[in-house]
Amino acid sequence: MRLILLGPPGAGKGTQAQHLVAKYGIVQLSTGDMLRAAVKAGTPVGLQAQEIMARGGLVPDDVVVRIVAQRIEEPDARKGFILDGFPRTVPQATALDRMLAEREIGLDAAIEIRVNEEALLKRIESRIAETRSRGETLRDDDDPRVLHRRLAAYREQTAPLVAYYSLQGVLHTVNGMAPIPEVTEAIDRELTKALAAKAAPVLAKPAKKAGRKPAGQVAKKAAKNSSKKLAQKARKAVSIGKKSKTKPAASKRRTKRRTAKQKRGR
Repeated sequence: MRLILLGPPGAGKGTQAQHLVAKYGIVQLSTGDMLRAAVKAGTPVGLQAQEIMARGGLVPDDVVVRIVAQRIEEPDARKGFILDGFPRTVPQATALDRMLAEREIGLDAAIEIRVNEEALLKRIESRIAETRSRGETLRDDDDPRVLHRRLAAYREQTAPLVAYYSLQGVLHTVNGMAPIPEVTEAIDRELTKALAAKAAPVLAKPAKKAGRKPAGQVAKKAAKNSSKKLAQKARKAVSIGKKSKTKPAASKRRTKRRTAKQKRGR
């Protein structure tokens, strides 16, 4: 099974990914983890990414796709994977599609965990208050201002992927505002439907009835017969035309002979 989880920061993608990894025996592939692993392994594409990151630049889409391509060919990813953090944009998604098509594989589903942004902000504010009340250290992303920026980036760059995968027929949307167990159950139901649709056999075409020819053959035969009839009519018309040309001359000769006989009779 090959999946993508879509949703804004705080939608619960990480929690649901852990459940899917455990249930289906697939691996969760994080773009950041894959980049670091490629750099550490010293692969050609990893060294290229390292050089770009050392200059403070963003790793181009084609480099990230090559890293993903290498990672999914490893043994633990052959059963399936969940892509985490990639694709983030439509150009990245099209690049991913090309890479998967080259390997004659595709995505089984793109799961959108849909949430309300205002509710997300309230949720994170509540989490901050609870964390502080326990005297614990806040996480880096436990900051409403940071969440605002990340939500804006998601709306601009990643949200268009919802329409992109909907057009491909692989998008499945669940309500991310429901309790976590209910979201989990909803995702399981959607994946069950997706896998069932993919495994459904293609219906065979109905057998042709005995004694009946396909419409195409009937049309050809009708056209052929029509052509024959037209040809016969044309030949007949020509024949009549020839006769009509010779008939006046013969009629004149007969008229002259009758006139001559009448004169001699007188």
